[in-house]
Amino acid sequence: MAGLADGLPPETLQIAYLLAGVLFILGLQRLTHPRTAARGNLISASGMVLAVGATVLWFEILSPLVLAAALLVGAAIGTWLATTVETTDMPQLVGLFNGFGGGASALVAGAELVDQVGTAGTASDLSVTVTAAAGVTGLVGAVTFCGSLVAAGKLHGVLEDPIRYSGENVVKAVTLLAAVVVGVALVTQSPRFGPLQLGAFATPYWVLLALASILGVLLVVPIGGADMPVVIALLNACSGLAAASTGFVLDNSVLIIAGTLVGASGIILTVIMCRSMNRSLRNVLFSEYGGASAAAGRDGTDVYEGRVKSTSPEEVVLLLETARRVVIVPGYGMAVGQAQHAVAELANLLEADGIEVVFAIHPVAGRMPGHMNVLLAEANIPYEQMQELSAVNPTFSQTDLVLVTGANDVVNPTAYSGEESPIAGMPVLNVWEAETVVVNKRSLSPGYAGIPNPLFAGDNTLMLFGDARECMQALVNEYKQTRS
Repeated sequence: MAGLADGLPPETLQIAYLLAGVLFILGLQRLTHPRTAARGNLISASGMVLAVGATVLWFEILSPLVLAAALLVGAAIGTWLATTVETTDMPQLVGLFNGFGGGASALVAGAELVDQVGTAGTASDLSVTVTAAAGVTGLVGAVTFCGSLVAAGKLHGVLEDPIRYSGENVVKAVTLLAAVVVGVALVTQSPRFGPLQLGAFATPYWVLLALASILGVLLVVPIGGADMPVVIALLNACSGLAAASTGFVLDNSVLIIAGTLVGASGIILTVIMCRSMNRSLRNVLFSEYGGASAAAGRDGTDVYEGRVKSTSPEEVVLLLETARRVVIVPGYGMAVGQAQHAVAELANLLEADGIEVVFAIHPVAGRMPGHMNVLLAEANIPYEQMQELSAVNPTFSQTDLVLVTGANDVVNPTAYSGEESPIAGMPVLNVWEAETVVVNKRSLSPGYAGIPNPLFAGDNTLMLFGDARECMQALVNEYKQTRS
């Protein structure tokens, strides 16, 4: 040790890591509630600054001046991204963050392997723990990086349609098997992989990265947009696991703690999202979403013909004026139309007139976990007004009017009635139990599941066709006019 380590006991660095780990845990604990989430972010960020600063200065990787400059540049880039990226683009930004985390872990582990081989003089002197951890990092990190790039491209509309082909699962299995075999060769230095060894670990490690990168692409390209919330949560977990295994390669305890926390929370979130869709993770990764709709033999004409009733903002305002309880169901269409501010203004007007207003949030509404919550919070809608599916579903029968804006599959009753439906068994918002349902959509086009929604043809359903922001603003203007 040198530099900052001079004159300090060797335990100082570990104490700094321990404090950083405590800050990570405290920050994560506060992220569990919307009111304390911002403070939790600050606490976790403080822990990261402490961990990075202690590591860089202790090992004299950078001078304090260069470190401060690097932190300022990074903070400036982060601030610019946070203030300029549209809320509708947040899912792809989160996807890219996941990918960068996984890619960085894979590259750091590879660089450490090359460095340790150079120091030890021979690859056989490296411990199995280091080589095995590096292999796991390379596999998970590369899959995360390339899978996240594809996911971000899909969310941005560049690769919108799923790419499917016959025998795709066999191709994935063969690619995974090849990557595992190379990983085993990395650890055991098997002579049968002599051409790959070349006296060091670098060559098989980079072969492993190439195979894992291909696997990442193969895993995500067939997945449809409806499964993106699950994919984003899973890639977040993989990013954390890659960081944790990199900690074993570097013998860095704070990296192990931080990576484990991210990986565990990502896995828990993935399980929650899968349960919200009544699907297994295997089904999400290896099955076609919406493929059963054709087999069901139902198209929009059969469901909607002669049964759909359209309405106007004027008629909807008349209904709102006589309502005592209104539930608003936001969906991705509201995000695309940037209608959250008009929705919030409408909710404030109704509440000012003594009408109870609640927002019903489905766990997979939007394109990433918590997407709707973020949009509504941006419009200063109180967290107390946002209710999850399990809390709001029993109350629809006591609701006078439900206003669905931009949501589709999460309010589709086919989930309970159609065994052949691709969303069969998926918990949805039971909006049809309310006295009246107003659905705001541009058209009767299906959602991500690719199936018609019988709700639109329900006896108590009115369709308010049009752009979400224009329709919500029209409701606001009409409601104000009737009050004056």
